[in-house]
Amino acid sequence: MNALAPAVSEQIVLVTGGARGLGAAITKAFAAQGARLVINFHRSASAAAALVDELGGAGRAVALGADVTDRDAVFDLVARAREHFGAPVCTVVNNALADFSFNGDDRAKPDTIDWQAFDAQFRGTVAAALNTTQAVLGDMRSAGFGRIVNIGTNLVQNPVVPYHDYTAAKAALLALTRTLSADLGPDGIAVNMVSGGLLRTTDASAATPTAVFDAIAAGTPLRTVTTPDEFADAVLFFASPWSRAVTGQNLVVDGGLVKD
Repeated sequence: MNALAPAVSEQIVLVTGGARGLGAAITKAFAAQGARLVINFHRSASAAAALVDELGGAGRAVALGADVTDRDAVFDLVARAREHFGAPVCTVVNNALADFSFNGDDRAKPDTIDWQAFDAQFRGTVAAALNTTQAVLGDMRSAGFGRIVNIGTNLVQNPVVPYHDYTAAKAALLALTRTLSADLGPDGIAVNMVSGGLLRTTDASAATPTAVFDAIAAGTPLRTVTTPDEFADAVLFFASPWSRAVTGQNLVVDGGLVKD
């Protein structure tokens, strides 16, 4: 095995917002491949603790609370993870989502949306990813290996529902993904993005009417709406040795609805 491309089973993986919804699906996907998991949570302590138990206890996973928009808290989280496992985090999945509800009928319109909404999304998306990246950078550089996987959205390419604040923040995250990949590639650190459409179903998409899900399914070549488990499989690719020559990319996982 190439030391610069360890198997997923040899990795310690931090999943932000990893206790519920899509985050839990990603956490479980990595655990199924033998990785050790750092399950970050903000307000979901009980769900995170239950997931640690489900995955086999403290030897396999640890639940660590932190607001990922708080730089000091993120650095402390990474230090606690290193202490718990006796080794540093080598893969980060930036999944945590600022409070948001995907309900097109109740979204903020151009004439009423305010900058505070954008600011909240940029802090929860871009600032959070910057915080986690900076917190793990020293360890990744020392190891000569690192994987950062950012979670995006196909609304950047196809804003079929114009969620202005959410989509703008994810577009900025895509730009950050590409610029970071250029700077960090020489250190053996790959930075990529996996972008989904509406997932069936997460907490964020629970308010979406059934008719919308059905319409999306009808418009995809696979005639289905992507599930969190299916999406999580694609995240695994970017942490695996199979992606060792890939960085700065955005993989759209939505059943073929958007061709990026």
